[in-house]
Amino acid sequence: MDKSMKKRNVPPLIEKVLAIDVYLTNLLVKWIEQFLAFRQLRTHYRLLEISCHGLIWLPCWIGFVWILSSQNLYQMQVNFFIGLILDIIVVATLKAVTRRRRPAATVSNSSSFDIGPDKFSFPSGHASRASYIASFFLFNWPVHFIFVPPLLCWASSVCISRILAKRHHLLDIVVGAFLGFVESCFIGLIYLEKDTCTNIISWLTDEKLDGGEYHV
Repeated sequence: MDKSMKKRNVPPLIEKVLAIDVYLTNLLVKWIEQFLAFRQLRTHYRLLEISCHGLIWLPCWIGFVWILSSQNLYQMQVNFFIGLILDIIVVATLKAVTRRRRPAATVSNSSSFDIGPDKFSFPSGHASRASYIASFFLFNWPVHFIFVPPLLCWASSVCISRILAKRHHLLDIVVGAFLGFVESCFIGLIYLEKDTCTNIISWLTDEKLDGGEYHV
């Protein structure tokens, strides 16, 4: 059978929900675009996209661990990194399974970062990652209260920008944000002990750290 003839059989109820989601997303975007301020912010959508991209966070976080090389931070750094990997795996799996296409407006403006499952829309990886990062530093490793407003503003801006940039539908963002929160809760449940994280860093870097089992 020709590939163009193949079509996934979507249950009527889900198809109706997706249609409503598309309608509400378009309605919201058109309403917000009436305001000049939001039209001017279009130039910043790309920066927000890059600021929360997995291809940026993974190497930067590894560099962060390597440069600081602080045993006091190893527990936080290792647990946070595990959550980043978990988020990428879960989102990639769900995208590969659901295969929901992105809004039509993004087809002609495809990002160079769209690789593999990231060509699909549900759930939003940026929303899940932003939500995970914010939740992690609010509940698992609470930051000073002075950093909370900027953290929440950044995470919210990433999620909203994905809709306004017509990269995702509302449902993609809502589910993605919820997924990131659940991932943070899961990491909180399996939170590795300090000694375990120190040993992991020691094994990966092949260094004998003070206070570790291999230190002489």
